[in-house]
Amino acid sequence: MKFNIITTNEEKKEYWKKTTIEQSEVNPMIALCVYPDITYQEVKGFGGAFTEASAYNLSLLNMQKQEEVIEAYFGNEGLSYNLCRTHINSCDFGLGNYAYLEQETDENLTGFTVERDEKYLIPMIQLAKAKCSEELMLLASPWSPPAFMKSNGEMNHGGYLLEKYYKMWADYIVRYLKEYESRGIKISMLTLQNEPQAVQTWDSCIYSSEQEKEMIKTYLGPALKQNGFSHVKILIWDHNKELVFERTRDIVDDKEADQFVSGVAFHWYSGDHFENVALVREKYPDKELIFTEGCVEYSRFADSNEVYKAEMYAHDMIGNFNAGMNGYIDWNLLLDDKGGPNHVNNFCAAPMMCNPVEQTLEKRLSYYYIGQLSRYVKKGAKRMAVSKYSDKLDVTGFVNPDGERVLVILNRSKHNLSFSIREYNLGGTLAIEKNSICTICYKPEEN
Repeated sequence: MKFNIITTNEEKKEYWKKTTIEQSEVNPMIALCVYPDITYQEVKGFGGAFTEASAYNLSLLNMQKQEEVIEAYFGNEGLSYNLCRTHINSCDFGLGNYAYLEQETDENLTGFTVERDEKYLIPMIQLAKAKCSEELMLLASPWSPPAFMKSNGEMNHGGYLLEKYYKMWADYIVRYLKEYESRGIKISMLTLQNEPQAVQTWDSCIYSSEQEKEMIKTYLGPALKQNGFSHVKILIWDHNKELVFERTRDIVDDKEADQFVSGVAFHWYSGDHFENVALVREKYPDKELIFTEGCVEYSRFADSNEVYKAEMYAHDMIGNFNAGMNGYIDWNLLLDDKGGPNHVNNFCAAPMMCNPVEQTLEKRLSYYYIGQLSRYVKKGAKRMAVSKYSDKLDVTGFVNPDGERVLVILNRSKHNLSFSIREYNLGGTLAIEKNSICTICYKPEEN
């Protein structure tokens, strides 16, 4: 049996380096035991976020560079992205606050327009759709309703949605779906609010569990159904993992709300909390679990090296998949050399960065670490049972739809480590170097 190995090692400047080894003797003391006949959740895909900032940066590049960005993310030789996110109204990663409707007396939404999105955002999404080898699934999230709908009268600094606007806001979201669909862009999933427990200096809005539940079961869910959008899935929460179980329990234990809830969305900014993700998977096995945002914030990790930042990604992805996650969506697809634009200077890193003045592109190490999963774990794959011999390795495994096994192994330690793959009576022994990641693909029936 042949094991195809793909390795990224920053110290050696090796990125997706391919090697092959033959089946060999297994050392039981260093075994990674693989059980492809025991499978769990299905993988929906991988992707990143179309933000106004990313789309604006893309627009500043020449056509050749634009094609390079789209190919790098959505092409078969790139990250093979197929599951992405975008924003309803403005978010912090953009050129400023904006809404599709500014007039509070316009209850029929006659002045509703997505003209702002047509300048940068929609063209980028359309380029990605054209490049994808399969259907591009999109999740849309609001960062804030229009200012007039909120308790604080502005899109920034939190506030909450006034109850008298619940119906209008639901109709507004439906109108957004219609406008995008008329431009050939179908939205597959929605969340009601990005980070509903965070009061931010940028676009933000607070929802308690009761408010989110009421909005979904009485207004948004019925509005989708009445307008022919029952196929658009509603995901709840869309915030950090430390509260993901409580929020899920608070909402879906209500049967009226549960009928409209297809899944749960979560972020990484409060730490691992893989156990909370696993609790949701255990208690609510019918719900899809989608990671919808994570990035390296300059306010917290500006001084950390690229290996540390890339390992943040791989560790979180592996841990979330092992806890039951179905799909992974990174944050901004493309930021400039300052980490923006961001209308409140909340600068961050992205897997691809650009300098529009010099017309240069840079793939950060995180790009290659994400690719260790997104390029090889196919849509429709199922996570398989894996047992590892040491906590020094982060390990997860999958069975692709064609039966191919995929193991992803992260070594965050400062030591080279050996291991044996053991699938019942088959196996092989190899090593992974310090601070590196490898993906191993093989098909036993090919022997």
